[in-house]
Amino acid sequence: MELRIDGQGQEQKRHGTYGFPVYADRKWISSYATGGFPWHWHREVELTLVMEGAMEYRVNDSRYLLRQGEGLFCNSNALHAGSRLEGTDCDYISLTFHPRLLRGFEGSVLGPKFVDGLVGSGGPSSLGLSPQVPWQGEILQVVGEVYQLDRDRPAVYELEVLRRLLGVWSLLVQGAGEQVEQAAGEDPEKLRRLRVLLAYLHSHYREKITLEDAARQVGLCKSECCRFFKRQMGMPLFDYLLDYRVGKSLELLQQGKTVAESGAGAGFTSPAYFSKVFRARTGRSPSEYRRENRENVGREQHGTD
Repeated sequence: MELRIDGQGQEQKRHGTYGFPVYADRKWISSYATGGFPWHWHREVELTLVMEGAMEYRVNDSRYLLRQGEGLFCNSNALHAGSRLEGTDCDYISLTFHPRLLRGFEGSVLGPKFVDGLVGSGGPSSLGLSPQVPWQGEILQVVGEVYQLDRDRPAVYELEVLRRLLGVWSLLVQGAGEQVEQAAGEDPEKLRRLRVLLAYLHSHYREKITLEDAARQVGLCKSECCRFFKRQMGMPLFDYLLDYRVGKSLELLQQGKTVAESGAGAGFTSPAYFSKVFRARTGRSPSEYRRENRENVGREQHGTD
């Protein structure tokens, strides 16, 4: 299972339907071949609840270590990524919903009074949620309840989910006041620069990219570009580029491309180097992954486990 991300870093997945934009999912982070999901963003708000184990979660330049029972609020359009901690796995629930679900009818006071301030540039990009804080614990409980509702699908599913999400939003509006004030001081230019860099890497990953090329996109010298990227992303620029290329090669392998085609299509000029990097990131060779994926697809088609 891998995320599909466009050249701007936006996730290409429908989160629910247009008529009811809510999506709940539960997975082990090890289900991603690289042991985590890559940097991406989407217009939906995301709530995460760790059911078992632990994971590292990054949102813009913030880093969280989430353990069992803890969670996270990730705001609309915020860049985020998650990875397993060494020697551990993580079972977690992800709940995404579009803010327009909460705005009410056209002309309603709900949007400008309660939604825009938290979702807009004045809101925090993220907020750690602890079961030890009562109002945050209530939010975490709702994440589990909505996931169960999504599985059970009662006749009044949409009403029950909306009722709970409105309650969550009320808790966030009241409880995140201090974080909203702090977010007002965030530097939008910093986030814009990061978006430009990521968009450049995502659009040109098939080509040879130099540090000078990347730095030129954001008007920085090479050394400052390196420092800026590592400060924001928690990893060197070219480590990120390799991770992204491996992610793209996974998509090609899943489509049935050969190992050589997948490596070349993801920007690797040497098959040997592609195999070396792929194994370092996924723990298996491209050929092994391709074979496992074909076997999994075959089992799904025949309804076997």
